[in-house]
Amino acid sequence: MGIVSQDAITQLSRVVDGAEEPLKVTFQNVHQGYPNETLVRFLKAREWSVPKAQKMLVDSLSWRIQNHIDDILSKPITPVDLYREIRDSQLIGMPGYTKEGHPVFAIGVGLSTYDKASVHYYVQSHLQMNEYRDRVILPVASKKYGRHIGTCVKVLDMTGLKLSALSQIKLLTTVFTIDDLNYPEKTETYYIVNAPYIFSACWKVVKPLLQERTRRKVKVLQGCGRDELLKIMDYASLPHFCTREGSGSSRRSSSGPDDCFSLDHPFHQQLYDYIKQQAATDNLVPPSKQGSFHVDVPEPDPEGIQIVKTIETELHKIGDRRNGLSHSLSGLEIDSA
Repeated sequence: MGIVSQDAITQLSRVVDGAEEPLKVTFQNVHQGYPNETLVRFLKAREWSVPKAQKMLVDSLSWRIQNHIDDILSKPITPVDLYREIRDSQLIGMPGYTKEGHPVFAIGVGLSTYDKASVHYYVQSHLQMNEYRDRVILPVASKKYGRHIGTCVKVLDMTGLKLSALSQIKLLTTVFTIDDLNYPEKTETYYIVNAPYIFSACWKVVKPLLQERTRRKVKVLQGCGRDELLKIMDYASLPHFCTREGSGSSRRSSSGPDDCFSLDHPFHQQLYDYIKQQAATDNLVPPSKQGSFHVDVPEPDPEGIQIVKTIETELHKIGDRRNGLSHSLSGLEIDSA
């Protein structure tokens, strides 16, 4: 780490040291014993500009306080049938770890429907996974491997991605904005697998808009990416949709512990049990009716807004081209021989 970098960390550290007590308390929940490494994440996200990183950090800590994020792991989504429906429509799971100890998160982008509950439940579920990762999984991994592990890798399965994804952009933008502004630099690498044409078309126009540090993190793999992923993780840690080639690979053939998206998978069972235990410890009274954990969504950065608009435009173009082709074919007359 260079002198300039260390000086930036020192300056940002002074900001935290001089902050009000509530900000210091929530910062402890964020850094989990690694304050300097956490400051580095915010500095990286703002290209090592101390003033910009300071604003980002203070805004993030304030957002946590205002939205009671420190308590979200004691707010179970009930009843369990509702949570199961969320898991069936928000496909995400953790099948294992890389050889270097980074948690592997699998996300079924193309087949997630987000249509079984309100947006607030999906945001609550996503935030609970973020907090469980940062407060439980990563500290355990750091202890096991004897060094700080503060990032994960994500494998994004694009199987089933369709033009209908346009209807999900608002929710995906919400999640992206929350992560971008409050959980910066938590992902080591994004591996894209089973990518159809629609992804390739969008990626072509979005890639130039991304900052170089972000572009370097994204790796588009051939097919299900099995051979490439086996270079960084054991077979047992592969997401189930990477263990075989073929379309529809992330759609479950059966629910069970081998399917990392299923509520029956050990990761989800441990997460759900942990949240119930935290709720019991905090002596919370179970809600008399279903109620989601509402979170204020920060305003996205201009870069994020531009990316979303670009994706929407590209999806519309693809839709127009397909509709035009469909109309032109419908007007054809086939002469019989």
